Amino acid sequence: MKVLCALLLLTSYMICAQAQSPAPAAGNPPGVSVIKFSWSKDRINWERDPFGGTVESGDEMRLRSRGEKRIEDAKSRGDKAEVERLKREAGTDAAIIAHRHRDRGPARYVFTYKASVRNDGTLAIKSIDWDYVFYDAATREELGRHQFTSEGKLNAGKSREFTFTIPTPPSRTVSAETLDSRKERASLDGRVVLMRVVYADGTIWQPPPPPNVR
Repeated sequence: MKVLCALLLLTSYMICAQAQSPAPAAGNPPGVSVIKFSWSKDRINWERDPFGGTVESGDEMRLRSRGEKRIEDAKSRGDKAEVERLKREAGTDAAIIAHRHRDRGPARYVFTYKASVRNDGTLAIKSIDWDYVFYDAATREELGRHQFTSEGKLNAGKSREFTFTIPTPPSRTVSAETLDSRKERASLDGRVVLMRVVYADGTIWQPPPPPNVR
């Protein structure tokens, strides 16, 4: 009888211990993790100095220098016809360069969002939906969320960086017109959340909805 009671007590203790063990936290799919993420604010098409002329790229500078040298060589030979021909070519090259700079569009800021994902699972991944979420560093209030879909195979045991460049800032607290990255970064915290993973075999992982969502 004492042995039976002891067994019953032991069984009850084991059941209670299992019931009190924490359930796995909802989050990333098994074996898939975000190992690094970052964002940056960049200026594009600022090659033109508003107080000067067009700033040449390396290739454009070499093209102009080569044309000038050919003209000087023709002058030293006294070949006036060749000088005029080379000057016309140089004018055409200059027009092409100027047109290329006009086609770059107005100077502006863009924002680049990056996430590096590692697949330590057994299945290759076909695509990933991920959110870059930004919070107020002091209050933890969510200030912005950008949703991205990255397509491209991510084999088991491999990692891959996904990048998007868009004109939209992380949140309303970050200006899309001026460059003040240090102050803007100090006010923000961010993280990347995986929202959907499509595997190469057609299976799909998604996190469970919040408890208050039916």
